[in-house]
Amino acid sequence: MRAMLLDRNADVGTGPLRLHDVPMPEPGPGQVRVRVRICGVCRTDLHIVEGDLPPAKRPVIPGHETVGIVERAGRGVRAVKEGDRVGIAWLQNTCRACEFCRSGRENLCERPTFSGYHVDGGYAEYALASEAYVYPLPPVFSDEEAAPLLCAGIIGYRALRLSGVKPGQRLGMYGFGASAHVTIQVARHWGCSVYVCSLREAHRALARELGAVWVGGATDHPPDKLHGAIVFAPAGEIVIPALRALDRGGTVALAGIHMTQIPAIDYDRDLFGERTIRSVTANTKQDGMDLLREAAAIPIRSHTQRFKLEEANQALQALKAGRVKGAAVLAVAP
Repeated sequence: MRAMLLDRNADVGTGPLRLHDVPMPEPGPGQVRVRVRICGVCRTDLHIVEGDLPPAKRPVIPGHETVGIVERAGRGVRAVKEGDRVGIAWLQNTCRACEFCRSGRENLCERPTFSGYHVDGGYAEYALASEAYVYPLPPVFSDEEAAPLLCAGIIGYRALRLSGVKPGQRLGMYGFGASAHVTIQVARHWGCSVYVCSLREAHRALARELGAVWVGGATDHPPDKLHGAIVFAPAGEIVIPALRALDRGGTVALAGIHMTQIPAIDYDRDLFGERTIRSVTANTKQDGMDLLREAAAIPIRSHTQRFKLEEANQALQALKAGRVKGAAVLAVAP
């Protein structure tokens, strides 16, 4: 099968992913083999390729926003069947035995497996997945619309919850890429007023189009105090302006898996008043099920830019440069 392989970390501008013909993967017990139709291109893929995350498997096929059809089921699979359309997300499997798994917090599992990082992902014609962590996809979404929901959507949804914002309140968003463009649609559905700070005008324009009540530059101060905020940009220096924009008791949720260093925090000015900083770590299966259900009810409409499988390097380069309006996806199946 055709797959884009990463042998070593390098700046994405050098084109480190290479198209190879690799053996077809065979599903083990509890696994399914999925014929990939579309795979989303996530900022986490960029962090993996460029080495912001420590290498876990080499060579590796990236990709964890995978949409496809179950083509073969391994021994013991019961929850899905051949012919089902499913999604494969970042969280591929968990130990199911540690304290966190036993208490319904499997996103904090001590021995997790992540798609496109510990195991091969969806930048390929076929991918394996654990039966326990594949998602049935609502028919209201095309393959291309569904792909960004599987990480950008799920993580944004968890970040929205952890921000503590209630329906009708004021929410800030810092950075407006794939995740934010999905999350704003959920927040607007809740009746929230959304204030967006973003570096690039194309992203600010999309935020206005999707219903933001105010849009400013990356570190601009919103005109009203926020009940909560989400930092999507992987830039630690954004955390301080986000904290200063909060009302008392507000929370800043950090949605990225990687972030540059956060500057020193002035306790009296930035944090006092029971303001909170909270990181977002992966997601639970329930987060994914809840997001897909709510997304179908709204329904959320993903804005996507399509690339061919062999153009994965170009897609990541466009993502890094901020040239993607919404989410990039790789069209794998013809």
